[in-house]
Amino acid sequence: MPKISLLVAVYNTAAFLPECLDSLLSQTLEDIEVICIDDASTDNSLEILHKYAEKDARVRVIALERNGGQARARNIGLADATGEYIGFVDSDDWLSPDALEKVYDAFRQKEVDCVLFRLVRVYGDGRQTEYAMPQFNTMSGEEAFRESLTWGIHGCYVVRNSIHKDHPYDDSQRAYSDDNTTRIHYYYSRKVALCSGTYYYRQQAASVTHKASIRRFDYLLANESMRRQLIALDASEENLRCYETIRWLNLVGLYFFYYLHRGELSPESRQRGLEIMHHTWQTINLEQVSPSIRRKFGYIPFRCS
Repeated sequence: MPKISLLVAVYNTAAFLPECLDSLLSQTLEDIEVICIDDASTDNSLEILHKYAEKDARVRVIALERNGGQARARNIGLADATGEYIGFVDSDDWLSPDALEKVYDAFRQKEVDCVLFRLVRVYGDGRQTEYAMPQFNTMSGEEAFRESLTWGIHGCYVVRNSIHKDHPYDDSQRAYSDDNTTRIHYYYSRKVALCSGTYYYRQQAASVTHKASIRRFDYLLANESMRRQLIALDASEENLRCYETIRWLNLVGLYFFYYLHRGELSPESRQRGLEIMHHTWQTINLEQVSPSIRRKFGYIPFRCS
């Protein structure tokens, strides 16, 4: 059994894939497996993966016949993961050479079930900024869960095999819903630790989160899925209120995105976006939204026609 399994979902990232894989295969912790899932790429990503697999037995390649999104691809890889601990690295990102060694050392602390990397954003012009969050050694899983509701802590981590297998990625939407899985993993961890191993997170202007696309509205549907999971977990009233406030702010943010970028969307996408926003508005419990936000100018329920 390898110490750590890494899931690498790949879709048309041939330009960045070698840097990602080189960083994983040169880790100071060598007892790892790298499970690469090609999500029906149309560039030469799959060819690159096979070349790496030929050179290093730690690389395993799964080629999917149809594109189904990152969460689905990761779940297919997760089914084959055998490591004591399991994490992911996006195929255009990379790790510092000692990252996994730092992660594994952190797991040696009593009751630690999940370890966060140090996260650094890398921009196209070469700038780097560290994800700002409270510094800590360990916190309880419930504390980490609560912090993740507002992304007070980030979502790049490695988690114990049994937790990940019991709670695979939420693939209810093609985009964003895998964020929900992060929160669930924190919730079911006894303790969550922070280590100094660095995850370098490339900021792509062409990603789903940075461009005008109907996929942006999946965020609201993913939020709704998270709310259902919170209710199923019998989450506290405090956490439900916190998350309904977040859903409300996300709805308002998406409405402003729609207002600014509606000309870049097709008529069908505009209509679908309006339908999703209207549905979200109807499902939000405004009694649980912070009054200072709900009544603030600009945060007013809107009509969709």
